[in-house]
Amino acid sequence: MKILSMSTATNNLSVALNDNNKIVAEKNEYDARNHSAHLDPLIAEILKENKLTLSEVDRFAVAIGPGSYTGLRIGVTTAKMFASILHKDVVGVSTLQALAASCEESEALIVAGIDARNDNYFAGAYVNNMADSSPLCVIPDGHYHIDTLLSAIKEYYAKNNFPKIIFVGSGFEKQKENIKKLNVEFSFAEEKQNVVHAGLIGRLACKAEADDPDKLLPNYLRRTQAEIDWHKKTGKAYEPDNNYVEEV
Repeated sequence: MKILSMSTATNNLSVALNDNNKIVAEKNEYDARNHSAHLDPLIAEILKENKLTLSEVDRFAVAIGPGSYTGLRIGVTTAKMFASILHKDVVGVSTLQALAASCEESEALIVAGIDARNDNYFAGAYVNNMADSSPLCVIPDGHYHIDTLLSAIKEYYAKNNFPKIIFVGSGFEKQKENIKKLNVEFSFAEEKQNVVHAGLIGRLACKAEADDPDKLLPNYLRRTQAEIDWHKKTGKAYEPDNNYVEEV
């Protein structure tokens, strides 16, 4: 099965071609600023180099969040459009699960996160499932203040036997002194692991159940500033949906 995967969730624009679990090719544009202009040419380039047409792709996969609101919409819309027009499968993959997949240690608690500023993080914790080599979520993806996140990590760690914790993603290094208070062995992932790789999204999507293209939505995990401002201005009650797990 040929899988074309993409991530526009962060500043790193990534596109990959997988043949089942094997990563055939991956292209990245680091610190990209205009995913809407660069995504389609990158897809065309990777298909041309591998002598494939879009219609020969069996499945599309995309990072659905958390991440940049605009970036997520670009990637999810593109994947949905391809799947719908070509009548192919589409799979949405957690951005944080894809980050965790870059850490292959079997005996570690992997905390994946994206810096959301002001000591807040989009984060979740994972352990590697040795049965299928995919990260299993043990602390739900959410929007956490660092104190809340570290409290959840401490509670889970106390109940489970892990020799160490690995922090992967962005912004954790500046929390080093707070992390030390956990009194556990920990490390930070290598630079290459701290960006979202489309090839790993393709691997996670290989055995996943396909999503309905019409129902696949970005998973923002918190409201946009525009929504917050609108509710303040109108005074209307906030009605959360399944895409938001924590109100701050």
